[in-house]
Amino acid sequence: MRKIQRLAARTVNAVLKGKSLTTALTQLWAREAGLSVSERGAVQDLSYGALRHLSEMRHYVEQMVSRPISDPAFNALLWVALYQLRYSDNPHAVVHEAVAAAKEYKPWLKDITNAVLRRFLREREALRESAAGTLVTRYSYPQWWIDRLQTDHPAQAERLLALGNDHPPMTLRVNARQFERDSYLESLSQHGITASVTGEVALTLDHPVPVEALPGFSQGAVSVQDLGAQWAAPLLDAQPGHRVLDACAAPGGKSAHMLERSAIELTALDIHPGRLDRVRATLARLRLQAQLRCADAAQLDTWWDGRPYDRILLDAPCSASGVVRRHPDSKWLRREGDMVRFVRTQRDLLRALWQALVPGGKLLYVTCSLFHAENDAVVEDFLRTTASAERLTIYGPPDTDGQLFPTVQNDGFFYAMLRKQ
Repeated sequence: MRKIQRLAARTVNAVLKGKSLTTALTQLWAREAGLSVSERGAVQDLSYGALRHLSEMRHYVEQMVSRPISDPAFNALLWVALYQLRYSDNPHAVVHEAVAAAKEYKPWLKDITNAVLRRFLREREALRESAAGTLVTRYSYPQWWIDRLQTDHPAQAERLLALGNDHPPMTLRVNARQFERDSYLESLSQHGITASVTGEVALTLDHPVPVEALPGFSQGAVSVQDLGAQWAAPLLDAQPGHRVLDACAAPGGKSAHMLERSAIELTALDIHPGRLDRVRATLARLRLQAQLRCADAAQLDTWWDGRPYDRILLDAPCSASGVVRRHPDSKWLRREGDMVRFVRTQRDLLRALWQALVPGGKLLYVTCSLFHAENDAVVEDFLRTTASAERLTIYGPPDTDGQLFPTVQNDGFFYAMLRKQ
């Protein structure tokens, strides 16, 4: 356990220094090549948990020490150990191993570690009641995030904050070119994996499993994709022979879903070469074909051949506030000022890509955000300044205004269908 605590603390500290959680863990796996699968899973669980509840853990430390601790690595170790004490069993082992880990880091820190953790065990009820006193420490979000949710969705704000700290479901998208949904469900059952039907080609597992355990995964039978994200391809409804653009395609799930549904001519575009490699790998595993281009979608003269598209999917860069339970690092990496940059990018992409859409064609604007500024505000501004654009009503789980709120089954997304008159 000591090693797991130490590595999780290192990961949390890396995130707070500006790395994404994915990058921090990838780099950790490269350095710690000897870790077993179960050890990796334990480090990941601890890292995710401590980041989900970071403000709460910070509050506990602040309540129990007389002076702020200036050592970031030591703080991270305390937060990880406190998360274990707060949300898991076996407290004596947690304290013993954390004290040993602190001693290995800096010997003189073992006494304060022991004192803080044992005091938490003695006073946990009072400390938890204290942490529940503000939304920041009760749910562990920055104040600006909470303020936006309360302004944009006042009736649902606390539910959304709480749901963002849950473990997300593992949902599959069955490749319709290879399997019928129900036959793949039977295949899962034969492999001892239980799941339920949650969508047209969607199955949600009762318990997550490694993708390697999924029958036919390496042969392209199935992909992992959130149920909310699986609405993009049916809503865009690309028909056989259509020229289709996925303007911000990485990691490739929505591109693949469109290709699985219909024989289209697809261009998958992304600005990041490394992320485009993920699209390439996804399509290769699923045995699907598309034209891949690395370019800034807003700079048409660098990539567009002048032939208009019948359908455009714009899954725009955003705050990712609707998928925070999958990416708890976003709570601490995002700043309120980032919203200005995201909105500018979203508007630039919409204006540029509209030029590449054929008259009568449709553009589906998508974000994984819950914030009005990135969603309806962007669409409404575009409609005011673009005479040829009309917004179509969406029929499906997203509300009539396009907002799909997170639930136990799906993440949060925003959808707006625009048609070029």
